[in-house]
Amino acid sequence: MTLPRPMTGAAEGREGLDRPGNLAGQRVLLVHGLMGEVMAALRPIGLDYMHGLAAWLRAQGAEVDVVRLPTAAPIARNAERLREVLLAEPSPVLLIAHSKGGLEALAALLDPVAAARCTGFVALQSPFFGSPIADAVTRARPLDAAAMGLARLLRIGNGEGLRDLTTTRRAAWMEAHAQSIAALLARLPVICLATALPARSLRGRDRIYGLAARWMAQRGAWPSDGLVPVASALLPGARHLLRDGSHIASVSRGGGRDPAGLLAEALAVLGLSREGAPPIPDGRQIE
Repeated sequence: MTLPRPMTGAAEGREGLDRPGNLAGQRVLLVHGLMGEVMAALRPIGLDYMHGLAAWLRAQGAEVDVVRLPTAAPIARNAERLREVLLAEPSPVLLIAHSKGGLEALAALLDPVAAARCTGFVALQSPFFGSPIADAVTRARPLDAAAMGLARLLRIGNGEGLRDLTTTRRAAWMEAHAQSIAALLARLPVICLATALPARSLRGRDRIYGLAARWMAQRGAWPSDGLVPVASALLPGARHLLRDGSHIASVSRGGGRDPAGLLAEALAVLGLSREGAPPIPDGRQIE
């Protein structure tokens, strides 16, 4: 696997996507990751969670909405809800999902009719093969009970969605659906954005992810963004974009992060523009 290069190169490949109107008329649906609705609700105190992405997309002429899902609910349940949303859309949509939301999007898109309602799928740091952090939390009974209780307290689901992120459950699901995933990737433009934390010292919120990344590295899960190993975030057969950054690099501004720049790169790789999404041959890695 080729390791990520610094995010200072984030502007590369963005030519044509910086000009407003490139996505004119494109319907875009954003799907939150675990606890995304909680983070998004903290916008009044200055926290950015996908707000900057939505603003950038609207500046390109896109029509943007967030799919409201209880993010701690089971993946299968949210996938069915997302599938229903896709089927109800009057025109094809571009689906952009972060973290756990990418797993729900993938499951929903395994329905060929739902996939036909999409022009492309962008998965931002999604743990397709699970997260060691989820393993650690669910194996420790006090932590598992606290996570379940917090989910119910916040009214974001029953907490079973966290257990769905364990490496054991995800490996089993990916194996069971391997043929359907391959068929999806053959007909729909898909790109997976993965990030890894650099060796340099980190500050602020990124420092927390740095500590988690070091813990994961000690257990063989390296490189990672602090929650998701790079290897877990890449779907075999999809296009891949690898960059430096923590697990919020693709969804939260501040601290040198440039989520809009990363999204612009991903869309450029997919070839999504005013002319639409041209067919993409079998997946390959960008680097």
